[in-house]
Amino acid sequence: MSGPGGVPGGVPGGSSTALALAVVLLAALAVGAGRLGGLRQGREVVVATARAVVQVLAVGLVLGAVLRTPALAPLYLALALAVASWTSARRLGALRTWPLTAAAIAAGTAPAIAVVVATGALPAQALQVVPFTAQLVGGAMGATTLAGRRLLDDAAERWDLVEGWLALGATPARAVADLGRTAAARALAPALDQTRNVGLVTLPGAFVGLLLGGATPLQAARVQLLVLVGLVAAETVAAVLVTRLLGARVRTRPAR
Repeated sequence: MSGPGGVPGGVPGGSSTALALAVVLLAALAVGAGRLGGLRQGREVVVATARAVVQVLAVGLVLGAVLRTPALAPLYLALALAVASWTSARRLGALRTWPLTAAAIAAGTAPAIAVVVATGALPAQALQVVPFTAQLVGGAMGATTLAGRRLLDDAAERWDLVEGWLALGATPARAVADLGRTAAARALAPALDQTRNVGLVTLPGAFVGLLLGGATPLQAARVQLLVLVGLVAAETVAAVLVTRLLGARVRTRPAR
């Protein structure tokens, strides 16, 4: 039976040549729009696109191996966590913070995937658990980066207030507690907005991907709901934890 695009298995049609042409034209559109807007990010768009091509193909090969050999799944997820932690630490401007970012991302992801598997909402199989967990790792990474960066920027901007608390004998964690709460809340705004407006403003990626892969709208909606709420849970835990962990280490004015 043919799926959308006339390709068996429900995979959208289109040759490799058509795909390559579309990617090149889309990248050119981004470069052109950026140039007209004076953004000077043409090189970054080209590099990002080239990396995406290589990385997506590599991930496809790796995931194929993981799904054929489920014993490799923990190794793949550990690698995903390591890369996410390093990326977030780099965005925070200090690679030495990677143990903190790793703890935040893992603490957000682990309970969320545990709930989904324990309730039977997803079967405990690599085919379902690996991509779902990878989604949560990515979301937790984003929340960790946004919350951590916002906390450090606010602490630097309002250092007189933080220093005042420290001078009164407050611990670093107490001195930046209010800033941490604000940073975590703002980091969660994108996930909450996406969840609140799902289907009204846009169709999320998992939903579209499942539809293109031949799933029914109801099947796609069920999985997308798990993804959205799972991301909210994982990102909330990650944002709260990273601001607490970073806050406990703020003893001098953070670099901006």
